Amino acid sequence: MRRRDLLKSAAVLSAVTRLNLASAGTGDGPICFPQPPRDRLNQGPFDIEQDQGWQTILFTTPSEKPLRNPGFGLVGYSWEESGPSLAVRAGRETLEQHVEKISSLPFVDVLYIRCDWRNVQSRPGRLDLDPVWALTMDAAKRKGLRVAFRIQLSNTSFQPEQVALPPFLREFIPLVKIGRIPGKGDGEYREPRYDHPQFQRAFVELNDLLAAEFEGNPLIEWMDLMQYGFWGEGHTSNFPNPFPDYVTAERTFLNMTARQLDTWKKTPLAVNTQPDISNVGNRAVIDMAVRAGAWMRSDSIIVEEPIQIDELANRPPWTAAILEDGYFRQYDTHALKSDAAGINVMENYMLHVLDVRANYWSLWTEADNLARYNEMYPRGFERLRTSLGYRLRPSWVWQRKRYDTFEVIVCVSNRGVAGVPGVLWLQLESPDRTISLRGALDAGHPHGGGLRQASFLLPKGYNRKLNLSAQLEIRSGVKKLIAWACEQPVNPDGSITMELKGENDRGWRKGV
Repeated sequence: MRRRDLLKSAAVLSAVTRLNLASAGTGDGPICFPQPPRDRLNQGPFDIEQDQGWQTILFTTPSEKPLRNPGFGLVGYSWEESGPSLAVRAGRETLEQHVEKISSLPFVDVLYIRCDWRNVQSRPGRLDLDPVWALTMDAAKRKGLRVAFRIQLSNTSFQPEQVALPPFLREFIPLVKIGRIPGKGDGEYREPRYDHPQFQRAFVELNDLLAAEFEGNPLIEWMDLMQYGFWGEGHTSNFPNPFPDYVTAERTFLNMTARQLDTWKKTPLAVNTQPDISNVGNRAVIDMAVRAGAWMRSDSIIVEEPIQIDELANRPPWTAAILEDGYFRQYDTHALKSDAAGINVMENYMLHVLDVRANYWSLWTEADNLARYNEMYPRGFERLRTSLGYRLRPSWVWQRKRYDTFEVIVCVSNRGVAGVPGVLWLQLESPDRTISLRGALDAGHPHGGGLRQASFLLPKGYNRKLNLSAQLEIRSGVKKLIAWACEQPVNPDGSITMELKGENDRGWRKGV
């Protein structure tokens, strides 16, 4: 999608009723996967009008072992809006120790950085990344993890002393006082005039610099859209926004969203589902982003408004959902109350993530507390790691006599709660690689808890072994190998082997 097309869409959206994402997710709205299908496999239904013979040649059982496939996982924080771990902030451990500890937890799959603009740029024309970036990227590379991040254009954590803007921009961009900071005397929150020409020029440069550094890096799992307001969540709580009117606010953030969508083609972007309580155009931003293939995220799970839960639970099946909740972010077992059923409040929170069919759950920064929590209450993380996102296996594989050759039909089962976040590609290959067949399923399939079948017609006369593997195309042209979630053994390359039957095999069935 080209930038001018996105901007044209923004102009149209300003004049029409916004898309109800909940309706769109159930098939009632005109929302489609943003890239056209390529090399689409025949996905049935596979009737028996040619009853020449068939056999079930492979069937597998589901594994409950944790997997580290792209597109889902538990997220440990190298840095949150207030900084690294509490111990680092208090001087009890170094930043290096913190990153090593959080990345060494066996249940962490993704490392996450949420920092201010001033933490990545201190002068025009180049990035100046805080040390946490190099430490995080190095830990992820060494330990087979992935990295995600958000750059905050505004942050309450250090106000009034510090705002998120780099110091070199503060004299050029107006900062609007929007209200008193509780407990800070006369201190007031300040928001930049996002629509100011100098802010917009600097934002374009920031976006381009970040893309030059991270776009297409195989370690990067996603980037949160740089959105309005406190922590980049799309709001300023009960305080007013700094814009002169709604039209200016919506136009500004649609343009900023369009630029990011147009720039980041290989890396998934995630849009916050925050309702438009601050009147800055969130409905239009969410609509534009989801239509362009962005993932969805929410920064709470229990105290969310009904619309956010509805949007997340009924999102398009190819759209990943990222969930966190900051109320009990320290995982302090001494502070977690239990209900009448004996379920601690943190576990109750995290298991609701499965209700909205999420892909990710955030763990925040406190590695020692997380390890202690997992020892005391292992059920929560265990359930998430066996159900979050998608969990695929070739549940059935049939061989049929068709069209004077053999046909292989693969039925992929998804025991996870979420659909496939993109397009699943299947490949059948002979061990010597003289035969290689591949093709794609429809986007999002198989859905969470669902099945999807696909057919391959084999070269005439081939009846030996074939290896079946799968890749996930999250962004157009970017494919990543995934591991099958089955108990049966797989090959070192992740594929599973099936043994084809010969023409005269006694196991052929017909007329039944």
